[in-house]
Parts: sequence; C-alpha cells; structure tokens
Amino acid sequence: MTASLPPQPGPEPAASARGTPPNPFAQSRFLLSAAKLPQLPQDQVPEAAFVGRSNAGKSSALNLICQRKQLARVSKTPGRTQLINLFEVPLGGPDPAALQGRLVDLPGYGFAQVPLEVRRNWGALVGGFVEQRANLRGLVVVMDIRHPMTDLDLQMLGWCEARGLAAHVLLTKADKLGHGAAKSTLLKAQAELRAIDPEMTMQLFSAHAQSGAETVRAVLEGWLNRAV
Repeated sequence: MTASLPPQPGPEPAASARGTPPNPFAQSRFLLSAAKLPQLPQDQVPEAAFVGRSNAGKSSALNLICQRKQLARVSKTPGRTQLINLFEVPLGGPDPAALQGRLVDLPGYGFAQVPLEVRRNWGALVGGFVEQRANLRGLVVVMDIRHPMTDLDLQMLGWCEARGLAAHVLLTKADKLGHGAAKSTLLKAQAELRAIDPEMTMQLFSAHAQSGAETVRAVLEGWLNRAV
C-alpha cells in the first residue's frame, strides 16, 4: 500500500449527488463504554480504532466519517474522556442488519493538566488495547496538522509497527493552514511515516471543511472487511 495525496480540502457533496454508494458508516451506533480491557466484547468481530492526542479532533473526525453529529461526544475539556467507547457498524452483507464490524474511540493522550496517575492508567489502557486486542484490524492515528508526529504519536506508530498492525494517519484541522503549507506538512510527515513502516498511510483531513472523509472511509471499510 502506498501513500497518496488526498483530494484538496473542500466540502464533500452528498453521496447521492455523485451517484456513489451510501456511506457504509452512517448506521453506526453506540454499543458500550469500557474502563478496563476485560469489559470489552469477547468475540471475533473486527474492529478499527481511533487514537490521538487530546484536542487533536478525534471525536469530530469520527462524527464526520459516520455523518453523525453526536455519535462521539466532542468535549471542550481536553483529556476528559477516560473510557474506551465502542460503536457497532452494520456494513451490510447477506443480512443487511448483520453486525460486520466496530469502530473504537480510544482515550486521548498527552494532556499535561491531567493528573499523572490518571495518565498512567490511560497509557496502560490504550497501550494494552493496541498491543493485545485480537479483534483490532487497524489504527487511525489522529494528529493536529500543526503539531504532527509528536513523541507520543511516534510511540503509538511504533506499537503498530511492532505488532504488524495497519495504521492510517489523519492530519486533522488542515483548514487551519493554507494549501501550500498543508501539502508541505503532509509530504514531510509522510517521509517520517515511511521510515517507520512504508505500508502506513497518511492524509489531510478537516472536519470543519468536511474534507477527507471518503478517503478514510475506504481505508476503514477495507480493514473491517478483510479476512484474517
């Protein structure tokens, strides 16, 4: 798999206006929240997880991908989410109502104002999920385009590389930079990513401008439909 430049930032037309298939994630629904790994479903349903620094725009990205404004709650207090949140994704198949996968919203990391003990607990929870969860097919690492590839982001990508887990990076809030600056940041970050694992991919994304969702939807659908 090779990284490619995403479409230029701009609002995405409705799927029906372009004659493309409907959004496969539009019927996603909340399943449960887990404070500990043993509380997660014990089954073989494939999962794709979202992770990133607090305030990087992870919840907003999930909501745009699923076209559901309140699917993932957007907190005004970075670092507030301390639970693993799971969402069911009915992707169709022989039985349109059949559960085909799950999206997982992992707690944000790296917010300094959160107590140290809480940060340690989050680290153990997120790290344990990424390293041990057998259902996990791929990880979407969400980064603010103005602060990409931080030490904690690199650690997360390193866990993926060590496990042989697929990873796709969203450089969010791309609308905060001009086109030239956003493209330059993307190219530089892609080079860093290839040094970790040439199979990992990256794209620009903006929930505010509603751009980039179709690209990551295709990645997610590929992961959840992939046989293991």
